[in-house]
Amino acid sequence: MTNHQKRLSVPKSWPVERKTDTFTVKAGAGPHGEEGVPLLILLRDVLGYVDNRKEARYALSEDAVLVNGDPINAEERPIGMFDILAFPSRDDYFRVFPDEGGRLSLTAIDEDAAGSRLGKVSGKQQVVGGDTQLSLHDGTNVTVEEDGDEYGTKDSIVVDNESKEIVAHFPYEEGALVTAVQGNHAGKVGEIVEIDVTPGSGSNIVHVEPIDEAATEEPFETVEEYVVVIDENFLGGETGSDDGGESA
Repeated sequence: MTNHQKRLSVPKSWPVERKTDTFTVKAGAGPHGEEGVPLLILLRDVLGYVDNRKEARYALSEDAVLVNGDPINAEERPIGMFDILAFPSRDDYFRVFPDEGGRLSLTAIDEDAAGSRLGKVSGKQQVVGGDTQLSLHDGTNVTVEEDGDEYGTKDSIVVDNESKEIVAHFPYEEGALVTAVQGNHAGKVGEIVEIDVTPGSGSNIVHVEPIDEAATEEPFETVEEYVVVIDENFLGGETGSDDGGESA
């Protein structure tokens, strides 16, 4: 199989220019599915920490790059929404976050914030022994030693990168703080004022009141699959490339 991916056909979320070259690196197997951006693209094209694949491999062999607290040794490892990238030797820490164009960008965070990551619950099931397994948006799983009734799909949890335990839980409900991660309103943040339940198999509609001190943003609505519940301390005042994030 080829290690290359045509730029014109990459997902819209990838932070790459599509018309500069014909090919870019192909993502390997891992979390986030087809939406995952190869780590090499972030190291080389977004951050400029390396100039080529050889330099990236050397940095990874030195355990200089951590993703969600774990050292990574594959430059094609997919990186996606809400992942935490840490470069301890540089004292640089980033959260992957969608900007207003829907492309993934890097938001600078401090070391404390880099100690945990946010995950949207996409499913739950009981496993052997009576525990509950929560499936997250990136394809990873978290097991809770309880019946798990307090957790619902579309809720968000915060997972400690070291212990892999849940340290916070944010229910999906009216009044919750959310960010849109897809669609025309990607990157916007606000509170849910109403959830319209659509009969049948159609998507429910979420009405959101933006958090905007200057009152320049209008209320918006989107399908509930496009929003993720967050904590008010999650953003830290920075979103996307316009507010200190890195984007190609």
